[in-house]
Amino acid sequence: MRILIASDKYKGSLSAREVAEILSQVLTKGLPDCEIDLCPIADGGEGTTEAMITALNGQWIETQTLDAHARRLKARYGWIAHQQEAVLEMSAASGLALVNDQPLHPEQASTHGTGLMILDAMHRGAKKLIIGIGGSATNDGGLGMAAALGYKFLDDQNQAIQPVIADLHRLDRIVPPAIVFPEILVACDVDNPLLGLQGATRIYGPQKGVTDFVFFEDRLKKLADIAARDLSCDPREIPGAGAAGGLGYGLMAFCGAHLVSGFDLISAKIGLEERVAKADLIITGEGRLDAQTLHGKGPIGVALMAHRLGKAVVAFAGSIEESPSLRAHFDLAYAIKPSQMPLSQAIAEAPALLATAAERALPEIKALLGLAPVQ
Repeated sequence: MRILIASDKYKGSLSAREVAEILSQVLTKGLPDCEIDLCPIADGGEGTTEAMITALNGQWIETQTLDAHARRLKARYGWIAHQQEAVLEMSAASGLALVNDQPLHPEQASTHGTGLMILDAMHRGAKKLIIGIGGSATNDGGLGMAAALGYKFLDDQNQAIQPVIADLHRLDRIVPPAIVFPEILVACDVDNPLLGLQGATRIYGPQKGVTDFVFFEDRLKKLADIAARDLSCDPREIPGAGAAGGLGYGLMAFCGAHLVSGFDLISAKIGLEERVAKADLIITGEGRLDAQTLHGKGPIGVALMAHRLGKAVVAFAGSIEESPSLRAHFDLAYAIKPSQMPLSQAIAEAPALLATAAERALPEIKALLGLAPVQ
């Protein structure tokens, strides 16, 4: 009997690997004859690098960069030496969690640090970059990233402007650098365009401190219009262009990147389908299963793949929205957080809560495997 544990992270409390290890400990004790396959997953957001280097025997590389508020910090990315591939998460440099200790100033917040990480990987000799773009603190359309990579943003007097949204109304011309970019794949789990009612500013801007939608829309439109003229590239309407405050757009316009489903990319890299096919039971999950899970998130991708291959699927999550359409994707689903427990307490006690939930689920899991009578 073989069980595959392919869970995403519980954001703010447990990494995907920690989830897998806790579940494995409980299952090994309760089902000693079962073989456990640990396969942490991600969908392009935080945890993408860990999942990839775990599966591909990569290593962590540390580099000096800047956060979204231009403070110096050290960030890590993954390096897969035998393939000369780098795996980056923009959140490691330009993430919202890194600047939550300060008031948010989205008109100044920059993806410059993400550009510095890309440069470091290129200097290391990367032939391919894989970039996860979830969790951003920025709404700059990739402007800061492009400046870090050597793009010049000039006003009508041929003077450089500051590569931040606050100064973008002065933009008149974009001059690209003399640089050849490697292949860049962007792991993205949203389909928003750059502009409009479903765009970066209106959908994701408020969590980053954006209050004046018109201010940001006008400047991002100007960036896209001038880039279309000077770079002969206009990806503003491509699904995912609005991801990470428009970084999806910026990576396509300035670096020639291709946006792909984060889950599809990562599952192919880690051989997920082959591992699902070999298993008798699949266990997945994330911090919260809700309506958003149905739109390309990792656990739903795992469940769809498992059912296509005729495998049973069990989910463990911090909390689960009561939705028949959601629960229909899982044979069993368990919320580990007691309904009355404050979220802060649940995050602090997540390891114990997950272990307890798994222990309680063992009889039903055994029944699902045909190892015990259905109760």
